[in-house]
Amino acid sequence: MNKTSKLSEDLQPLFPNLKSYSIDEIIAAGGTTAFANKLGKNFENIEDRLKKLPQDSFLTDEEVAEAIKTLNQSK
Repeated sequence: MNKTSKLSEDLQPLFPNLKSYSIDEIIAAGGTTAFANKLGKNFENIEDRLKKLPQDSFLTDEEVAEAIKTLNQSK
């Protein structure tokens, strides 16, 4: 059974500014670290990038507790 779906023309992508990559692309680049390096991403500057995020980008202690509770209940 072959079904095709049509998206409404007024439907916007959920994350329009983000590009996704396939596993094959990552492996072809030489693995996750090599792929990240080719994209100009590296672990060394993650702390600086995190400091630049707005404070409301992070979960509050209450939100963390609720998330952990939800995860534990779904085990």
